[in-house]
Amino acid sequence: MSATEKIWNALTAVIRLEDRVARQSEAIKSQQTRIEDLTARVIRLEAQLELLTGAALIKRLKGD
Repeated sequence: MSATEKIWNALTAVIRLEDRVARQSEAIKSQQTRIEDLTARVIRLEAQLELLTGAALIKRLKGD
């Protein structure tokens, strides 16, 4: 194998690796967005649960 072939193969490998890294980066960005959306949903559910729990407690206290 000549030096030119070795250099060409190395450059080809670097280009392939760069493509894989770019695709992985996009996948990570997408997952991060999903995680942030799910976190927001959990926060809203927690707030609703606290409100409903508080309302149920008040209703029970008023009923006694």
